[in-house]
Amino acid sequence: MNYKYINLKEGVKLHTIKTEKFKTNLIAIFITVPLTRENVTKDTLIDLILHRGSKNYKTQEEINKRLEELYGAVFDYGIEKSGDNHVFKFYIESINDKYLNDDNEVLKNSIKILSDIVFNPIIKKGEFDEKYFETEKEKLKQIIDSKIDNKDTYSYYRCIQEMHKGKVFGLYKYGYKIDLDYIQNTDLYERYEQIINTGKIDIFLSGNIGDEQIALVKNDKNISKLQNRVAVYNVQYGRSDLVNSETIKEVSESMKVAQGKVVIGLNISEKRENTSFVALIYNMILGGSANSKLFQNVRESQSLAYTISSRYLKPKNNIFIKCGIDIKNYEKVIQTIKEQLDDLKNGNFSEEDIYNAKNTIIASIKGISDEQDTTITYYFGQELSHQKSNLINYAVEIGKVTKKDIINLANRININTIYFLRD
Repeated sequence: MNYKYINLKEGVKLHTIKTEKFKTNLIAIFITVPLTRENVTKDTLIDLILHRGSKNYKTQEEINKRLEELYGAVFDYGIEKSGDNHVFKFYIESINDKYLNDDNEVLKNSIKILSDIVFNPIIKKGEFDEKYFETEKEKLKQIIDSKIDNKDTYSYYRCIQEMHKGKVFGLYKYGYKIDLDYIQNTDLYERYEQIINTGKIDIFLSGNIGDEQIALVKNDKNISKLQNRVAVYNVQYGRSDLVNSETIKEVSESMKVAQGKVVIGLNISEKRENTSFVALIYNMILGGSANSKLFQNVRESQSLAYTISSRYLKPKNNIFIKCGIDIKNYEKVIQTIKEQLDDLKNGNFSEEDIYNAKNTIIASIKGISDEQDTTITYYFGQELSHQKSNLINYAVEIGKVTKKDIINLANRININTIYFLRD
């Protein structure tokens, strides 16, 4: 695998990942803008409208028909919260032309369709198509309302919201229903133009590619029209913007639930050079696998949780513990989790724990290149954090972490917020 990038315009990058592992090419366009309360709902609505059709492919039916003609090419889209950024994501996966015996120009046409969807929407008198504007507003209302349906996801979101209250990272990535009554079509199109002209644009091309395929992206009509810009976005340095305190914020919410949901937000203070590598291993030992301290001591030995795990969130230097419990066991669960955190602070874990954690992480690193979309996600994360570590170096850094490093990190970790969803 060979990764490179070039600047097509100021603020517009083309990233190429040359690999012979796949018979498909994956072309992706990511647009990154700062996450703000003012624009979070507008941005999500724009993302939904864009996928409905463009000037040259006016409906989803036309898009799907054209994709079928390209041997079943697949289109996907979405919007993500990445640190303090909002990221529009659009993909098309299609078979590599090298495996075909005709002149259908699958990659060229895939790029054309994708760029048209993103950069050439249907606009009438300075507005989006009115039908798409209204139907996608209703769809977004349903998406926002449905966040409560999955109690695990809802609890995780609520913990983040409380932990980062008053900060942009606490915003819900799909926005807020109250905004939809006030969004005007003309204002939404003005926001779209602002995004296209000031956002950070990253175009990824993955597959068995060379100069000829790269030229297709460079010469695409819509891409070549993009303006130079000083891209406005938030670099993800992986530093916490929270202050550790002796006081733990505890939030309890009542709802009709079959089991209680507990999410504990941990904050890592003081970003150091190797913090993210150490934190990955710390998290794996804490709750990242079936051999972890949380799984073995909270779920297995004491049967206090139906499920329990932890996750490291690098952009914010936070770790989140998530578990499903019998509501009557809440106090005992919190006490037992705190005991596991203290064990890590006191070095009560073995070299075998470290060895197993490293092996699991390194195996997952090696697996990144097995999927085109995960490889793109990895290098996009490197781009947003201004890091240029390849997968080999990543694994090497994991291997360097010592028990002393983990203990030092453990003693810079505090519980910030405990969220409890109960009946």
